Amino acid sequence: MIAPSQLTDPTVRAFVTAVNAGDQNAFRAVLTEGATMSDDGSDRDVAQWAEKEIWSSNGHMDVEKESDGGLALVVDYRNDTWGEMRTAWRFVTDNGRISRFETGQA
Repeated sequence: MIAPSQLTDPTVRAFVTAVNAGDQNAFRAVLTEGATMSDDGSDRDVAQWAEKEIWSSNGHMDVEKESDGGLALVVDYRNDTWGEMRTAWRFVTDNGRISRFETGQA
């Protein structure tokens, strides 16, 4: 596993750190205004998705590997709803913030 502090891209590092800390303010701060996301190929509302998949279900990311300069991750993701699953994450950044992220089963 790659420790969040060792992730290459500082914006992605801040995202993973916020998720793992359960820090909703830090999570929102790393996203651009109007940031978008998709889960398994379907666009979702970021706030609703995060509440369900991260905050209310204790989401946690264990990063297995990174590529594309740190903008693509393979993660063992776990939460209280779904248990643990291997997921792929892709991030689009804009001036040090995330404008879009996509996740789905890896």
